[in-house]
Amino acid sequence: MSDQTADWASYEQDRRRVRREFWAKAKRVAARLPFAEDLLAAYYCAFDRNTPRHVHVALVGALAYFVLPIDAVPDMLPLFGYTDDAAVLATALRLVASHIRPGHREAAQRALARNLATE
Repeated sequence: MSDQTADWASYEQDRRRVRREFWAKAKRVAARLPFAEDLLAAYYCAFDRNTPRHVHVALVGALAYFVLPIDAVPDMLPLFGYTDDAAVLATALRLVASHIRPGHREAAQRALARNLATE
């Protein structure tokens, strides 16, 4: 298997895992995250069919880091647990900020307003 094929397989695995596990984790922790709206807007942008592939890949990578249980700073640590997740997301958002549309932000705000209840 070529490196490119292996990379694509890894990306597809991350994409499926984000789709499967994102909302459960977001519901558990969103109220405590100061970057919750950015996180949700990134999710909506990442899975928008009109989002360019390179943006999709960057955001899925950042979202996978949020979803994965093992990361640089354990999420269970009070105050510091999500700082690495926030840094990864902030970096990805800076790289693709022009692709986060008002519709993505509005969808994020609606999800937060209903406490992520229907996602």
